[in-house]
Amino acid sequence: MKIYCVGGAVRDRLLGLPVQDHDWVVVGSTPEAMAARGFKPVGSDFPVFLHPETHEEYALARTERKTAAGYKGFNIYASPDVSLEQDLLRRDFTVNAIAEDADGNLIDPYGGQADLKAGVLRHVSEAFAEDPVRILRGARFAARFGFSFAPETLALMRKMVDNGEVDALVAERVWQELARGLMEQQPSRFFLTLRECGALKKILPEVDGLFGVPQPAHYHPEIDCGVHVMMVLDDTAKLERSLEVRFAALGHDLGKAATPQDTLPRHIGHEQRSVDLLKKLCARLRVPGECRDLALLVAQYHSHVHKVRELRADTLVKLFDHCDLWRKPERFGLILQTCESDAHGRTGHENDAYPQSRYMLECARAAQAVNAGDIARACADKSLIADQVRKARINAVDTFIKQHALSDRQ
Repeated sequence: MKIYCVGGAVRDRLLGLPVQDHDWVVVGSTPEAMAARGFKPVGSDFPVFLHPETHEEYALARTERKTAAGYKGFNIYASPDVSLEQDLLRRDFTVNAIAEDADGNLIDPYGGQADLKAGVLRHVSEAFAEDPVRILRGARFAARFGFSFAPETLALMRKMVDNGEVDALVAERVWQELARGLMEQQPSRFFLTLRECGALKKILPEVDGLFGVPQPAHYHPEIDCGVHVMMVLDDTAKLERSLEVRFAALGHDLGKAATPQDTLPRHIGHEQRSVDLLKKLCARLRVPGECRDLALLVAQYHSHVHKVRELRADTLVKLFDHCDLWRKPERFGLILQTCESDAHGRTGHENDAYPQSRYMLECARAAQAVNAGDIARACADKSLIADQVRKARINAVDTFIKQHALSDRQ
């Protein structure tokens, strides 16, 4: 029995990056022999075991044969006679098909080290085309490392899309890879890769539809709606925002793709169209509630935040009510973070200050300072409590607005 470290751990060490976890391949063993050594079997699809002390995963060397459409349609063969080279051959990219033995020697039968140095993602074999998830993984690696694709690999990815292999992806796996792609260093590369191979139109047609749609150049020098959203995404990554913020950034302008042609480049009413499209997208991909709810609020109200200085006190309090500021103030902060990146996602405005966030927060604090409990106790007619609380909040925000305007004039 021989044990090798494989995959991401070897790749990241060669790139000089921190190694998060290890994957191990065991050659020349059986499930019975692994169990006798104290390894605990996990999963049912193929023989993987947990180390009795480190709890890291150890997989028996195996080969795979395609038997049906989709990423689950494989027949797994694991046996002591499967070689390390055969196991590495089934992997996605050459940079992930490098192994290291116990003495630190590298086994690299498919040229992964050369591709690492060149910054190239190249498929190991034609078996790449058997698993559509590999397109999503490749897009994620491009977003993480900034690597380009070998021409033959990009051509194969396009062929997979044309053959309908991507249509077999299930919602849960798409969301899993999408969430990971959003959290990479340059998330725009994830979506641009999918677009380049044609997969974005299949997986996220709402996002794909933004590219080529114009918007007013005086506010959006980048003009293209798709380019704008990619810039917004990369700003959220630069500012190390949460997954919820990054997903909200992705979906905030979806409605611009559905703007009537006779009104372009203006996008009147795109906020509600964005909400409608987001609801369908989130249902289709089964997006978690926290991501969905923030994205819907940002889509509906990002224009309000941008022009907050023009809003009346009653409009602001209505916005606070809809955003549930009173129970979820942290989420309101995430809305403002997304709006800030939206403002940064414009050519020449990447580093602009965004005073709207502070102003909006001060308006919110003025409204939050109203003591609803005191009002309720003093109100003889309990049916009027909600209306009196709302009026008190409007008055508090209005007072702040007037004081702020006065200080500006002085």
